[in-house]
Amino acid sequence: MSTSIKSTRRLAYIAILSAVSFLLMYFSFPLIPGASFLLVDFSILPVLLALAIFDLKSAFAVLTLRTLLKLLLNNGGVGTLIGLPMNYIALSLFIAALGLMWKKKQTFKSYCLGAGLGTLGLTAAMIILNYIYAAPLYAKFANFDIKAILGMANYLFAMVLPFNLIEGAIFAVSFYVLYLAIKPLIAKL
Repeated sequence: MSTSIKSTRRLAYIAILSAVSFLLMYFSFPLIPGASFLLVDFSILPVLLALAIFDLKSAFAVLTLRTLLKLLLNNGGVGTLIGLPMNYIALSLFIAALGLMWKKKQTFKSYCLGAGLGTLGLTAAMIILNYIYAAPLYAKFANFDIKAILGMANYLFAMVLPFNLIEGAIFAVSFYVLYLAIKPLIAKL
């Protein structure tokens, strides 16, 4: 297959996976009672498919396009403008860890290691970003002062920490099941 056909095919897959990822952002659910604003969605699955089919660069292309689509077509205002960059950074860490640990040597052990490191990276990023970025901006622009309502430590360690650890585990398990199911199809691409 010529290089231009491969490039065109790769771009088509990236576009399709980005669109599917964007659509999956519409289907979200809360994990922690009392924190209905902390939502899980499965938009990372097409991003991880791009990683499995192609490479880390393609996965980041899908993540970036899905994020831009959300910003342009389904912008929820202040919540989106504050939350979307955090989501992008946290998912980037998860994807990078998985890509660096698992992509070269696709064993169950390397997958677990990559997913575990990715979950820890995602969780650490969200704790730091909530503390230095989101909480001050929500207080200033959304009139929602988490420090005054719950206390910053309660919010970070009783909500953000468990939510992101569970979310990372959900991502890891759901993608691995999906990957096993479509592995024969990926081999034919």
